[in-house]
Amino acid sequence: MNDKDTVKQKQLDTYRVTDKGEALTTNQGLRVEDDEHSLKVSPRGPTIMEDFHFREKMTHFDHERIPERVVHARGFGAHGEFELYESLAEYTKAKFLADTSIRTPLFVRFSTVAGSRGSSDTVRDVRGFAVKFYTEEGNYDLVGNNMPVFFIQDAVKFPDFIHAVKPEPPNEIPQASSAHDTFWDFVSTNTESAHMIMWVMSGRALPRSFRMMEGFGVHTFRFINEHGKSHFVKFHWKPKLGVHSLVWDETQKVAGKDPDFNRRDLWNAIEQGNYPEFELGVQILKEEDEFNFDFDILDATKLWPEEILPVRIVGKMTLNRNTDNFFAETEQVAFHVGNLVPGIDFTNDPLLQGRLFSYTDTQLLRLGGPNFSEIPINRPIAPVHNNQRDGMHRMTINQGQTSYHKNSLANNDPAQVPPSEGGYRHYEEKVEGRKIKARSNSFEDHFSQASMFWHSMSPIEQSQIVDAFRFELGKVMSKEIRQRVVDVFSQVAEDLAERIAEGIGATSTKGVAVTPTAISPALSMMTKAKTAATRKVAVMLGTGYHAAEVQALLKELTASKITAEIVSKTIAPVKGADGTLIEPQQSLLTAASVLYDAVYVSGGAQGVDELLSDIASTGFVREAFQHYKAIAAVGDGVRLLISAGVVQAVGEKDTQLNGVLITEEQRTDKAFYKSFIDAIAQHRHWDRIIQPYPIK
Repeated sequence: MNDKDTVKQKQLDTYRVTDKGEALTTNQGLRVEDDEHSLKVSPRGPTIMEDFHFREKMTHFDHERIPERVVHARGFGAHGEFELYESLAEYTKAKFLADTSIRTPLFVRFSTVAGSRGSSDTVRDVRGFAVKFYTEEGNYDLVGNNMPVFFIQDAVKFPDFIHAVKPEPPNEIPQASSAHDTFWDFVSTNTESAHMIMWVMSGRALPRSFRMMEGFGVHTFRFINEHGKSHFVKFHWKPKLGVHSLVWDETQKVAGKDPDFNRRDLWNAIEQGNYPEFELGVQILKEEDEFNFDFDILDATKLWPEEILPVRIVGKMTLNRNTDNFFAETEQVAFHVGNLVPGIDFTNDPLLQGRLFSYTDTQLLRLGGPNFSEIPINRPIAPVHNNQRDGMHRMTINQGQTSYHKNSLANNDPAQVPPSEGGYRHYEEKVEGRKIKARSNSFEDHFSQASMFWHSMSPIEQSQIVDAFRFELGKVMSKEIRQRVVDVFSQVAEDLAERIAEGIGATSTKGVAVTPTAISPALSMMTKAKTAATRKVAVMLGTGYHAAEVQALLKELTASKITAEIVSKTIAPVKGADGTLIEPQQSLLTAASVLYDAVYVSGGAQGVDELLSDIASTGFVREAFQHYKAIAAVGDGVRLLISAGVVQAVGEKDTQLNGVLITEEQRTDKAFYKSFIDAIAQHRHWDRIIQPYPIK
């Protein structure tokens, strides 16, 4: 069986339609003679209402759009499967987490949060990371983000938070951005957001790729085993490619050059067979240890430090199939944190509890009624039998006289199922207390983990966080709000507040910061895996290029699973010194360095002169250098780097400095290419910030 031919894909095959070789019909199956003209009284006369084909076609068009999601509107999805490395039967009776022989089909939707469907992929924002498992026991949805914490502790504040971060009501500005007054007013008056803000101001909010970001379940859930024993659990997705970000200047330029940058990257990776892989990790905590920490495990603004509670890797998700139709699948997929299977249950996290209401309510509006679970992408692979009937867009034709329970006419079918046979039973947690609108005192610490995050960052990451604060607050018009934000983050770390204040004309407060907790190296992206696999390289060349050199380079890049695109002055075929023709994929007009992970400049005097005749060539290389990317140049190609101000004139020996590899010799040896590939694997050469190359 083909890896992609899962039981879910076979189910979806029932609904797939291809029009190749088929006759054009109306929605009633009537064959259409003419789809180019409406029915008129004479060629220049009025259109008449009896043209039922025109009316059907236009009516459908008028109703093609459904309300976009209020949050997570801009998303992109893919199909895949989950395989379990080791059984978790000791902790949960969920079959897909207990039986290592099961391969579970799934669908993933990645998304931004604040922007509309038409916004850019690369804005500074949280990324949604939602996974729908089609298990044999029913659908299980793990609906999380690429950050392990959230802005608020209680779901009743969610509408307030979203209203604050959305474009402001008077002018619907700014789109998909948190750099404005209402958002920072909310942050400065709701200090529980402090920890999440540290994540949003970091590179975690600017992912290089959906394939290169972590995912988190955010909340604390429960595992329940066959014996009814409960453990607390948090879920993690760890990308095999490591966790990597763009830089702020780069994200803004990418938004203009390719607003679909992240979705195109995911689509192309799957089409090329570079299937994204994420390992599933769990942090498991005994019930009796619930109160053993200096934070409340039910507080969604807190994480469980991995150094205290290690992440146990238990399985892997592989995304191996793109959608056939974006609307039918990605836009209509309906997630819900309340979609559970036996062995997984909720906790009393007040943010999680509120989400249990919100998701169903949202789908009722967006998808036109209560039968959204019958849409193909949402259908479980487990059989569905119940007494629910009718409603808008009902697809099931239910047979029989009864649609209620209890009944005698149908012998009480469909029958209830005891837990021993797979029936879902909620964990019998003992709960007592007075009804009250309040928050636990254990939720009152708003700053210690924000401080831990700051002190766990490398100097490079800290500088990026400071720059992010300065940019965001630089867009805030109210001086009072700017000062209040500095006052809030003075309680996180004095040096952070001082550096923010210096950039926005505010004053930091001394002596109020919390005592830093132990650092958590796991929070730094600098500690994550690094690989050159699936990276994208621009190979710049012109007429007279050395074919042997370029062919050897492309061979080595391909062997390392790196995608290379030829970039020349135009996209017309380019002739090499030996007469070999190569067809560029991009020109200096259509390409930009921000769309690549590295740049290689080929040799050949005529070709380099040709590139230099277009000022865009030097800007291309200079920008890649300023974004800390790996750059290599061979032979005459070094002249382009010199003209761009990236390097000085080269002496007799090869030079390597801060991810820049250059040689005046025309080389095709593997050692040079390997050095270039190793430099690409580093993702960025951040030391250029500390020790920039002297440019003349």
